[in-house]
Amino acid sequence: MPNPQLSILVVDDAKLSSVVIGRALAKAGYEDVRFANSASAALELIEQRPTNVLLADWLMPEMDGLELTAQVRQQDEMSDHYTYIILLTGRDGQDVLSRAFDRGVDDFISKSAMNDQLVPRVYAADRICGSLQRLMQENRLLTENIASLERRNLVDPITGLGNVRYLRQRLKDSLRQIESRGGALCYLSIGLPEIADQRQRYGELFHQELMRGVARRLQQLVRPLDILTRLDDGHFGLLALVDDLQACSPSSFKRLHEGLNLKAFKTSEGFISLKAGIGLVSLDAKALPAEAQSIIDRAESLLPDAYTTGRIVPLKLKQPVT
Repeated sequence: MPNPQLSILVVDDAKLSSVVIGRALAKAGYEDVRFANSASAALELIEQRPTNVLLADWLMPEMDGLELTAQVRQQDEMSDHYTYIILLTGRDGQDVLSRAFDRGVDDFISKSAMNDQLVPRVYAADRICGSLQRLMQENRLLTENIASLERRNLVDPITGLGNVRYLRQRLKDSLRQIESRGGALCYLSIGLPEIADQRQRYGELFHQELMRGVARRLQQLVRPLDILTRLDDGHFGLLALVDDLQACSPSSFKRLHEGLNLKAFKTSEGFISLKAGIGLVSLDAKALPAEAQSIIDRAESLLPDAYTTGRIVPLKLKQPVT
């Protein structure tokens, strides 16, 4: 059975031809049929409301059916829609039809056989349009679901630690906590400057193995309530809440620096030594308001100096940072 609500747009500069087509479509049960006497008028109608099936004469003044097809395909891209395009033609020949298919035309109806071909071809377009619209809707839902999962994903799949999105959330929560309850916040950016070269030398599986090893060691070195995260291939982040800024000194995190730099990691490639740098940003309520991402960026900006000096490089924020 045809879909009475299938949107059809007939484009033909010959009024008599449009009338004949309109009557045949109405008799077949199609109710949503619009007419345009030129390609430009058709584009205006499509811009107002997309159509499922476009029936257009190949030969028209100003803009022929192939040029109209190109314009419609551009509008389809912008509107996430697909228009099934059928050209009415008196032309024949394999080369002509192949060129038209390459330009985006879906089907043809020979004018000499229009009485016999019109309704069956529209029926076929009706079925295909229904399938296409379902597929496009399913694709939109899939895309939305993937985006939703991505927004909710807070875990690094390699180490099982929180990821950068999780860190931002916890940083925001911690900033609100020190604003309302006092105390101070320490954030450490832990960089591994040689990790990319080791990854290239030993491969991806080794890289993942080493990342898990670093994560396990850091977990052993931090306090139970500290928040440890893996930000990307070469950086970890550590968030700690303390009573006051004095507890945010480099000496408070010396064990982390030494644990990464002085003790090799046992891997499938043997014992691997790492070079690690740490940038430390600390603040209390006096430095609020502060943006979570700004704190992350400030700490990371300290890493080049940390790599050069071989020390934890601190920065105490005293003014609001946004």
